[in-house]
Amino acid sequence: MLKDKTPGTDMDSLHLLTQLLQTLDNGLILLDTDYQVQLWNSFMENHSGIPTSHARGQNLFKLFPELPESWLKRKIDSVFSLQSRAFCTWEEHPRMFNFKSTRPLTGHSALMYQNITLIPLSGLNGNITNVCLLVYDVTEIATRKNELEFANKTLKKLSRTDKLTSLFNRGHWEERLEQEFKRCQRSKRPASLILFDIDHFKTFNDTHGHAAGDEVLRHVGQIVSHEQRATDISGRYGGEEFGIILPETNQDQALLFAERLREKIANTIVDWEDTPLRVTVSLGVAEYFDELEDYQDWLELSDKALYQAKENGRNRSSVPAT
Repeated sequence: MLKDKTPGTDMDSLHLLTQLLQTLDNGLILLDTDYQVQLWNSFMENHSGIPTSHARGQNLFKLFPELPESWLKRKIDSVFSLQSRAFCTWEEHPRMFNFKSTRPLTGHSALMYQNITLIPLSGLNGNITNVCLLVYDVTEIATRKNELEFANKTLKKLSRTDKLTSLFNRGHWEERLEQEFKRCQRSKRPASLILFDIDHFKTFNDTHGHAAGDEVLRHVGQIVSHEQRATDISGRYGGEEFGIILPETNQDQALLFAERLREKIANTIVDWEDTPLRVTVSLGVAEYFDELEDYQDWLELSDKALYQAKENGRNRSSVPAT
């Protein structure tokens, strides 16, 4: 006759429950109102290196001085007083305990990302006497999300960046120009637009080759990035033509910037296969004014000023003829 193996005593149930808690794949800490550890499962023991015998009866913040004590105490105290659960996700605090990741290669993180749940527990009299901290290892979820966000940011940047010069490409730069135009319409604040291109660039390419031409375009892009302010918006408009939007800048100020940029480019020597290369640029400068109907009119005005610079001998900056 088969024996009934159903646990028949409270001691059996307690023994099974203890085994269950010890084998959980999550950290489990039971704290009293003085933040002293009453229960410490094997997850916590294995990852912290602190044996259960040492942890039990110790103050949690003495065991882990690096914990955000004030913040975590407020969190624990609210669980006691409100008698309701509280949560802390890895996005608020990447980790509460500085445990090494168990999957540093697949998780791509040396330290474990953690979610924390705080649960109020009542004694036999119904009063909340303890708070249980559950520690979840969410390293793979967190790193995958971080990697996805990074990939999305990278793709977004690539979609709006000119590969050769690292300035904005024409599509994104024109979007920013339209935004600046509308801002000027609303705010009535000054702004200026510069269009410029490299003088005799077709002849340069025919003489030195397209690879040398690409190197010059890269250098011009670097000079523009270095010379512009953080608020300025530059882009490669097409071929050897570039555009720069200068918010909060009137025409006279923009002309000073254009001349400084022109001189910088003219005085820069590009080393290409032991051959020193030098180019000049012509620039057209146009300030926004209310009679412009749209940003295309602004572009056209700056383009006319650029044409004047070319007609007047190149390697110079011009404003629209009055």
